[in-house]
Formats: sequence, structure tokens, C-alpha cells
Amino acid sequence: MLKASYEVLQPAGNHSFLVRTFGKSGFAAPYHFHPEYELTWIVKGSGKRYAGSNMANFSDGDLVLLGPHVPHCWKLQPEGKNRPAARSIVIQFTPDFLGDGFFSRAELANIRQLFQRSGSGIQFLQKTQAQVQEQIKGLAEERNNFRKLMRLLDILQQLALSKEYLLLDQQRLMAELSPANQARISPIFAYLVEHFRRAVSLNDAAAIAGMTPNAFCKYFKRITRKTFMETVIEYRINYATQQLIQSNKSITDICYDSGFGDVSHFYKMFRGKMGVSPLHYRQQFGAL
Repeated sequence: MLKASYEVLQPAGNHSFLVRTFGKSGFAAPYHFHPEYELTWIVKGSGKRYAGSNMANFSDGDLVLLGPHVPHCWKLQPEGKNRPAARSIVIQFTPDFLGDGFFSRAELANIRQLFQRSGSGIQFLQKTQAQVQEQIKGLAEERNNFRKLMRLLDILQQLALSKEYLLLDQQRLMAELSPANQARISPIFAYLVEHFRRAVSLNDAAAIAGMTPNAFCKYFKRITRKTFMETVIEYRINYATQQLIQSNKSITDICYDSGFGDVSHFYKMFRGKMGVSPLHYRQQFGAL
């Protein structure tokens, strides 16, 4: 049974947090979650970012803070042998990495509020993105342990004060779920992330949730406010829009590559979601 993988993290040498640099292979990680906060800077690479119920494009410079237990992964495009070079720097730390109650102090109120927002996933933009990237680079290169910790707190404070951000899950669907519902719904999104471009089975999704298909449909809509198939179509259309803009594939190839089995159905669903046909969408953005 497919599940969102639980990742176990262990800082080395009794350090309080992790700073790691990943190459192209790091983007092959499955849809996973862990109890740590995670700040990820995509130094180089582009594709699709999955965070909770949110799916969006990412490219060089992507900077995202995720709260504990938010399932996530970054998938490079294109895939396979043609996958371009990629690199990321990832900082991970537990809520109590500086001791119980440390962030409850008045001086750290802004960072505490930042942590509360991070349950929705936060993408940082514009000047904040550029400035914090340089600080993350300095942190990754720092060899003095005390200064590394000070650099991390400086980064968190700057992020906390920034107004240049976007909440990835603006409805806070995942953030407001109980731990039991998070544990139940996360494997469903893992299934979607890995299968939406192929045949998706309602029966398989229901089995992963441990429910009958009828009960699962009601549960999924109550949790996400969308039907299961609406979510599948949304994933497929989102993927297709990226391919229309960033590739010179034929619309027929994009249709099938995005998980649709019929071109006329693809056109109907795309127009209903985007308001224009796939061809007009491509022309609108000046793709090949």
C-alpha cells in the first residue's frame, strides 16, 4: 500500500539542526513528511512542487518554509535521462530544537507567528527571496557552530518580518486537520502525486484510506472541499499548463502525458478550468 513516507532525521554530532546540500538525486525523494520544520532553497532546478494539498511550478530560487508533518516533495522536469542539473540547500529543525519554551519568549514573537503560518507552507518572494538566499548560502558554508546558529536565527527573523510571501495552502486544509486525519489523507495525496499522470483508481484510493468507495468520496470532499476526481483533474490540468508553456510537445502528446485518455475530454476539461483552449493558452504565453 502506497503511503506518504515518514522521514527520520538525526543531526550529527549533537547539533541542534540539520543543513544539507542535495544534488539532482535529492529530488528523487518520494512524497514524505517529518516532525521538523523545513526551509528549502532551490539553488538550481525546475519542475513541480507538492506541499500538502498544493501543487505548483518551481524554478531556480524557489524558497519555501514548511511546518511539521506537512507532506511534500519537489519533482524535476523533464524526467529521466534528460533531467537537467539541479541543487538545493535544506535546513531542518524540530519545534524544540533550542529547548522547550524557547520560542515562547516575547523577543521571539515574530518567529513564533512565522511557525504558526508555516503549517500552510510559505513561499517567499521578491527581495526577501534574494536576500535570504545569500544568508542560506553563508549558513551552509559557515564552519563555526555558534555562528551557524546565529545565522539561522537571523534568517528566521527576516522571514518572520517579511510581507513578501504566499501561503501555499491558503484555505489551511492540511494545517487544520487533526493528526488522525492528516495520517489518513496524506497517503491519498501521495497516491495522486505518483499516479495522476496514469490511470487513477477510486477503488485504490479508497483502499489506501481504509474505506469503502462511497465513504471515501464523502470523506475526501469533506476534508478537501473538492471531489476526488475534481482533484485528479486539477492535478492533470496544472501539469498540462506547465508542459504547454515550457515544452514544444504537441497538444496530443501533452494530453496523454498529463493523464488524460481522450483529446476531446482534455480540451473540455482544460477550457472549463482555464477559460481557453490548450492551443490558445500556449499562444497566450508565447510558447513554441
